[in-house]
Amino acid sequence: MSCAFDLAHYGELIAAAQAGGYRFAHFEGAPAQGTVILRHDVDLSLDAALRMAEIEHDASATATYFLMTESVFYNLDSTEGVAAIARLRELGHRVAQHVVYPNASQDNCLDPVVSWHNPDPEYMRAPLADGRINVMQEPWFDPATYRSDSNQHWRSGCPHDELRAGAFPWLQLLTHPEIWAFHGATMGQTMRAMLDAEKERRLQQLHEDRIDLS
Repeated sequence: MSCAFDLAHYGELIAAAQAGGYRFAHFEGAPAQGTVILRHDVDLSLDAALRMAEIEHDASATATYFLMTESVFYNLDSTEGVAAIARLRELGHRVAQHVVYPNASQDNCLDPVVSWHNPDPEYMRAPLADGRINVMQEPWFDPATYRSDSNQHWRSGCPHDELRAGAFPWLQLLTHPEIWAFHGATMGQTMRAMLDAEKERRLQQLHEDRIDLS
């Protein structure tokens, strides 16, 4: 099995978890034995998130999508943003906040769960004063039951073999959709592929806005 960072292999990760007997869970109550919590920090691309969400839905898996509230790459209040949230929920997924510290104001339109963007150690695992869940606080975070693809690198190796073998008592699996939806052997190549796709999308939006592109 190739451990490429692409949507085909993401589908294989889902299948491996199912073969290992895992159930898909969310940030509700303490993590239960035999569950995988699929967490997606959507740093850059709503389109990538929706593509990943469709794959999960087709595989009868559900995840929690953490959307940026202060992103320079997308706007949750735009028509595109509102539609993305609606589609994620329609597919059975949860939608929560991905925020820049300390700006974690409550949003009643999103689930009461928070993930920090590029967190620093001094607050990364601290509970929130208002009672919302920080995904990196106990009991939802334990280094032994946590895997992340940050910067297109598995720090403890791709987990598909361990998932298939049922080796984790439970797992919080963090992935960033843009890493998987766009192709590149390195993070730099993947980001450039994303920007190329973004250019085509923006040109189409300009055309739809009756902008003369001649």
